[in-house]
Amino acid sequence: MSRSALASGSSIRFSPRPFAAGRAPAPVRILAGLVLPSALLLLWHNASTRGWAPPQILPAPAVAWSSFLDLLASGDLRTHVQASLIRVLISFALGSAAGLALGLAMGLSRRLDDLFGAVFHGINQVPTLGWLPVLIVVVGINDRLTHILIAQAVFVSVAINTQRGIRQVPERLVEVARAYRLSRTQSLRKVVLPAAVPQIFTGIRFGLANGWASLVVVELLVGSEGLGYLMSWGRQAFQLDLVLVAIVAVGIIGWILDAGLARLEGTFTAWRTGEAAA
Repeated sequence: MSRSALASGSSIRFSPRPFAAGRAPAPVRILAGLVLPSALLLLWHNASTRGWAPPQILPAPAVAWSSFLDLLASGDLRTHVQASLIRVLISFALGSAAGLALGLAMGLSRRLDDLFGAVFHGINQVPTLGWLPVLIVVVGINDRLTHILIAQAVFVSVAINTQRGIRQVPERLVEVARAYRLSRTQSLRKVVLPAAVPQIFTGIRFGLANGWASLVVVELLVGSEGLGYLMSWGRQAFQLDLVLVAIVAVGIIGWILDAGLARLEGTFTAWRTGEAAA
């Protein structure tokens, strides 16, 4: 671009297309993503067949696969997966709703931020499991304890990112809303929330990841069913094949949940892609 064009103040727009154009086709990306898991599986097989670790510590892949088939045939795996999913989805819904409400309130009102912000950020410094001893005394060891701990992990991430998303809305968009004489409700619905959606979804995805991780840890400690309980039971019974099956199940389900949220986020933010390409 010439210096005269720069001096004239003309805007420079960068299109994401040159970067996207170099992306490999989907089958190639899938195959590339399988390279590392395949290498780890091969390393696991060699370690077990060559006796690098005792079978009690590192069972062979065939043993873990056999345990997976047994759990699947008996219905035990479905029972544990269902218990974990129900817990995390209920807690995720509660924590997200509370986090969105508080994040919106603190993002839109400086007074509420001054009133609740310090206490909220202080509570945020306490790890989720730090509340476990207190909650055991207050609510006992039951599903309510699990729901509260998971909801708290979700709530913090959603509230913080929702507040940041509201505060980071460009001032020019707010000025446009004022120019069109939109009411406060209309500005929130048509301008502020759409602009804050990417940051809000970041909080929701982090919240789900934190909630899913917290669920597994809580089930390890106090659960009577679920994937975390399956890990704990397999460890106590010295059946590490069950532990490995549960770990793989946790990873796959967590990835599926995050991928679902990523797709949902893409639906809500599709308008930004058109804006960037304009």
